[in-house]
Amino acid sequence: MMDFPLNISQWLMASLVIIIGAVIQGGIGYGVALLGAPLLYLIHPQLIPAPMIIIGMTLPLLILSREWRAVHPRDVAWALPGSLAGTALAAALLGSIAEDVMGVLLGGLVLLAVALSLVHRVPEPRPAHLVGAAGLSGFMATITSIGGPPLALAFQNVTGPRLRGTLSAIFVPAGLLSLTALALLDRFGMTEILLGLSLLPAILVGFWISGWVAGYLDRHWLRPAVLWLSGVAGMAAIVRSVI
Repeated sequence: MMDFPLNISQWLMASLVIIIGAVIQGGIGYGVALLGAPLLYLIHPQLIPAPMIIIGMTLPLLILSREWRAVHPRDVAWALPGSLAGTALAAALLGSIAEDVMGVLLGGLVLLAVALSLVHRVPEPRPAHLVGAAGLSGFMATITSIGGPPLALAFQNVTGPRLRGTLSAIFVPAGLLSLTALALLDRFGMTEILLGLSLLPAILVGFWISGWVAGYLDRHWLRPAVLWLSGVAGMAAIVRSVI
């Protein structure tokens, strides 16, 4: 019988992190992966990246099922080759680094994601922007499960159904590419699937709650608070790996 890596207290803490991240994402548009990945790593390193990728693909799948008509195929066509290249580069790196370096790498990429989330005034997404952003997204997602900030930055001036539908149409196959690469590296198997599935109820509960409270969340303080907390958690992941 397969052993479940988490004890009950770890599972409850992980579920609480996912619920809070899902509620925040309902209020400001992101939060599950950026906030969840470094905190889940601190709870149990095996939760990152594959189980978090499974969790993070749930919402894009739901959005895509609703807004597939708004998808811009041209944007997706340019982004996916970048995702493939970034995923391949991440797989090559993961295959050559020691496990104890993962925390430093994860923490560094979390800080990069926070920095990208602070950037403003980007142009309309063009092919070169999409390939580059998707490449960085695929690289970061395969290592940390946080692939949203580079693509969100590229689509910063796009609003409405096109934004939600097109990003979801990129995130779903990109997530599958990341999981495939991790499986080839023996970093994604039944244990990771079980971990991801065990936390799906938490993300569903969180998004359900967000439908009730999103309108009351003050985005002026919540967004900086999420970025600050994510940055602190990223630094904590680095410190945990070097001491």
